[in-house]
Amino acid sequence: MHAAEATKSARRPTNLSLDSALLNEAKALGINISRSAEAGIGEAVKLHKQEKWLKENAKALASSNAYVEANGLPLARHRQF
Repeated sequence: MHAAEATKSARRPTNLSLDSALLNEAKALGINISRSAEAGIGEAVKLHKQEKWLKENAKALASSNAYVEANGLPLARHRQF
């Protein structure tokens, strides 16, 4: 699914248990609870996916880093800085 499609996806009611003091403060400040929760969950999903990717690719990253450490950067001689 593309990013544009994700923002158009249907919303569905969900029950959440939240700290009552925090909820009252957010409401008093005029914060949209649903949108804020959605943003927080979106960030948590993003971080989880990043961690998962790093774990799944740890061997390849270590191999690449070992190569660069032993041989230097490929095409380094062409760098102009």
